[in-house]
Amino acid sequence: MAPRSRIIGCGSYLPERVLTNDELARKLDTSDEWITARTGIRQRHIAAAGELTSDLAYQAARQALESAAIGAEELDLIVLATTTPDNTFPATATKVQALLEVNRGAAFDVQAVCTGFLFALSTADSFIRTGQARTALVLGAETFSRIVDWRDRSTCVIFGDGAGAVVVRAGEEGEGGGQERGILSFHLHSDGRLGDLLFVDGGPSSTQTVGTVKMSGREVFRHAVVNLADVALEALEANGLTIGDVDWLVPHQANKRILESTARKLGLPAERVVVTVDRHANTSAASIPLALEEAVGDGRIRPGHLVLMEAMGAGMTWGAGLVRW
Repeated sequence: MAPRSRIIGCGSYLPERVLTNDELARKLDTSDEWITARTGIRQRHIAAAGELTSDLAYQAARQALESAAIGAEELDLIVLATTTPDNTFPATATKVQALLEVNRGAAFDVQAVCTGFLFALSTADSFIRTGQARTALVLGAETFSRIVDWRDRSTCVIFGDGAGAVVVRAGEEGEGGGQERGILSFHLHSDGRLGDLLFVDGGPSSTQTVGTVKMSGREVFRHAVVNLADVALEALEANGLTIGDVDWLVPHQANKRILESTARKLGLPAERVVVTVDRHANTSAASIPLALEEAVGDGRIRPGHLVLMEAMGAGMTWGAGLVRW
């Protein structure tokens, strides 16, 4: 029988430094009330000087491997989703590979901004389904604080740094008995015509600078609610399921108002949505694995639960994935 990917371990890492809204208000024309009302964010973690995306990813990877009770030498594949790589090249995934002291298999980065973790997990799932890998490490890691304009209150208050990881391993169909456990499907989309709604105004080919985040907030919000609800329903329909079958929605943690609006549009009770944006802010590709690790770690997500993941990011990119835990 064809192998089915199963998530067997989760890990996370957040930098020690916590930046509160009150601290930002001492430097910007803003307030805790203003930020919280518009985003739901109360604090974010900020990487220390010299602390790189690969460092965050490595710490999350170690925790995920420990959770999965396997050694790094068992990995056939490392896929890292990031918008903030250590260097233009080599891929940050290869730096994590070196830190883990692994020299077998493949390691590479995926760039789809906030949807990046779903793109990376879908890629690993495809490798496993086609027999090219048996065990994969999938990471989302960001040091977004390095690419925000700290004078722009409309963007700098939104983002934070962090990393999350999952270990994915091939199982066999029928392992779950009556209900098939593991990754059921992914549904990924992009529309490059909307690229100017959220972007960084720099890059090695265009300006030879890193640049900073620029965002048309209202337009991003409008597209997010519509696309996230649509792709969630697409994933459910493809598997013959309804929103009532979903035990947990684990969305990209962009903005609490987007999370609430999407849940309402889907008809999903708020208590079945995993929310970390208040404490983590928007950590881009790291947000879904960070939220997953928290919900698995505190016992909310349990074996047999149907978990719906969804995200939207610059590009524009968006997608959803369904997992029977």
